Amino acid sequence: MHIQEWLETIPAVSIYLLVGLVIGLESLGIPLPGEIILVSSALLASQNGEVDPVVLGACATAGAIIGDSIGYAIGRRGGQPLLDRLGRRFPKHFGPEQVAVAERSFEKWGMWAVFFGRFVALLRIFAGPLAGVLHMPYWRFLVANVLGGILWAGGTTAVIYTIGIVAEPWLKGFSWVALALALLFGLAVTVVVRGRMKKAAAEAAAPAVLVD
Repeated sequence: MHIQEWLETIPAVSIYLLVGLVIGLESLGIPLPGEIILVSSALLASQNGEVDPVVLGACATAGAIIGDSIGYAIGRRGGQPLLDRLGRRFPKHFGPEQVAVAERSFEKWGMWAVFFGRFVALLRIFAGPLAGVLHMPYWRFLVANVLGGILWAGGTTAVIYTIGIVAEPWLKGFSWVALALALLFGLAVTVVVRGRMKKAAAEAAAPAVLVD
């Protein structure tokens, strides 16, 4: 059963709680499909009047902010051994290459890594725990966390909800060309982001060149 079809079978209040919980767990460092759940729920809200997009966005934002804060606290207390344990448990998400990319991002951009990390799946999982491990000052982390959480969770909900509303008459009018172009655009963005992440991983994994 497709995620959206399953969401249609549960009450609206359960959807709010599910979205907040999944995004919260993902934000504190557990690899879960938070973005997929949020997008599916926002699309459902555009087709089902029982799901309030404002409440949905608020729950997603709260989950993102609280989850990241808990992840920060865990990283602050657990330190490097925490990353080692996560690497053994989730090698595809917390392996040496992924950790190197995330650390490099934090060293170069600091607060911006937390803020923009919301929009990149890898950094969304890493942001809270890694900020704690690297002892980023909490007030800086909190500012970036709150702003990033609001913009990503609230913005994603608003955009997908609006697209869902607009797409319905397109589908009824058989405007397949417009939908195909939108899908191609989304695919192109995904390919570009993945390519940049792979390039960053390769640069981070490359041995440093010693200059005499």
